[in-house]
Amino acid sequence: MTAALLARSRALQKRNESLRLIYRPRFHLPFKGARKSFAWTDYRDLAVRTHLQLGGPVVLVWDNLNTHLAAGMKQYAADHDWLTVFQLPSYAPDLNPVEGIWSLLRRGPMANTAFTDPDHLTQTLRRGLRHIQLRPGLINGCLAGTGLTITPPTPT
Repeated sequence: MTAALLARSRALQKRNESLRLIYRPRFHLPFKGARKSFAWTDYRDLAVRTHLQLGGPVVLVWDNLNTHLAAGMKQYAADHDWLTVFQLPSYAPDLNPVEGIWSLLRRGPMANTAFTDPDHLTQTLRRGLRHIQLRPGLINGCLAGTGLTITPPTPT
């Protein structure tokens, strides 16, 4: 499982720079009862790291994953003015730019691959995400495919 964010800070927008792809893999622990997906705190931490890395506000476009809708995540977003959250409709993969990222991965480095172990999968996934990360045109294309634009809110 990997969380990915497409982000653009106000500083990047002023310099006319492209979107950024920021991701964080989560490794499954083979213990009984161990969490196998991201918790809302993992998404919060990714948003914080994104904010620190970009040095500006972060706009999140969430689908309706239960961890995105968690009360703790909603409260955290409400308490921090640098974080803006937009909720997508119930089923709208065509509006989610991260679906384009997954499509690129499925058609590229992960296509027709028999993974030998979890490390092989993780290494291939990281390499594919890094390939996309270094090509702003691919990231911009994923956003353009949704018809959405990312414009950080201006301070009042």
